[in-house]
Amino acid sequence: MLSTFFHWKKQGDWSFDDDYFPNPKAMIDELKEMGIETVVSVWPTVEKESVNYKEMNDKGYLIRTDRGVQTTMEFLVPTVPFDATNPDARKFVFEKCKKNYCSLGIKNFWLDVAEPECAVYDFDNMRYFKGSNLQIGNLYPAMYAKTFYDGLKSTGKDDVISLIRCAWAGSQKYGALVWSGDVGTSFKDLKNQIMAGLNMSLAGISWFTTDIGGFHGGYPENEDYREIFARWFEYGCFCPVMRVHGDRHPRQPMVGSTGGGMCCSGGPNEVYSYGDRVYKICCHYLELRVKLKPYIKELMKEAHEKGTPVMRPVFYDFQDDPKSFDVEDCYMFGPSLLVCPVYEKGKLSREVYLPNGAKWRDTNTGKLYEGGTTITVDSPLEYIPVFARDDFNLI
Repeated sequence: MLSTFFHWKKQGDWSFDDDYFPNPKAMIDELKEMGIETVVSVWPTVEKESVNYKEMNDKGYLIRTDRGVQTTMEFLVPTVPFDATNPDARKFVFEKCKKNYCSLGIKNFWLDVAEPECAVYDFDNMRYFKGSNLQIGNLYPAMYAKTFYDGLKSTGKDDVISLIRCAWAGSQKYGALVWSGDVGTSFKDLKNQIMAGLNMSLAGISWFTTDIGGFHGGYPENEDYREIFARWFEYGCFCPVMRVHGDRHPRQPMVGSTGGGMCCSGGPNEVYSYGDRVYKICCHYLELRVKLKPYIKELMKEAHEKGTPVMRPVFYDFQDDPKSFDVEDCYMFGPSLLVCPVYEKGKLSREVYLPNGAKWRDTNTGKLYEGGTTITVDSPLEYIPVFARDDFNLI
């Protein structure tokens, strides 16, 4: 399990706020005893009032501009991202995190705003250590991941993985677990995740995840949104990483005026926040996910050793079937499971093409089908159509 804390300290020293966490080491140790690993969310932005700002700016550790005002991200206060393409800047940032987090037992980080996000995207004007943004800007998320990969490796940690909001070719070398970003909460957004995950996987990045239910908005008391959340949750069960995250409505009142109180909090987003019916659906797919763990572990091992994508287009496994190249809304989860998400409102059945070259068993009904056929399969809210290949045992 993961427990995540986003922290924004006015002084910008990348550390816990004593007002909110008077004894963070005791808290982290207590969570660890409960089987919960604490993950700290770090943004690459540096406030202009930060104790680190002048030193970092003077040493060239921040993104600069060739003309005009230095590029900033406007979120709560003006900030400037650190220059992750600068090796000295990477070391500086991780040393701060090592001092204030790793020393307390923190071993994992959530790297947000990894593009990096800026108020103005004048790519020809933004200047990095390696060159202009126009020339090398896509390197940024990979170098941001490298900051923590190299840093954590230097502490003796072998299995480095960081949740990060963006990636580029080669990011997988630095333990990048990429999520699809702060996406919307509609069925259209859900459909887009299918394509995003497959493209990410084919680019060599097997550790992919999405905010189940989307990020921006969503009312847990709304029946229409509950349907979206349930369908998204079912899809999430068959992603390389399954996780729920989002800024739900109605938002909660702001608490205090410093530290974590600078931002209001989203509404309830636990699996039991969406009514009894959706809660039962979530419980079922959480239990199924646990049963799938040995299978997923093998998929991850193969991805590590051979670069084989965990989720992949149907044609990846059925290249001799021309029709498999036309399938865009179903995918293979490993070599043995064909996953067919439902991404339309009120849809209680859907067409599925079963690729030629295998027999397929409906994991819900147990019915066996020959490959090379198109069928219509029932898909009540409680069920995502999944077909097991050649008598593969789902559990």
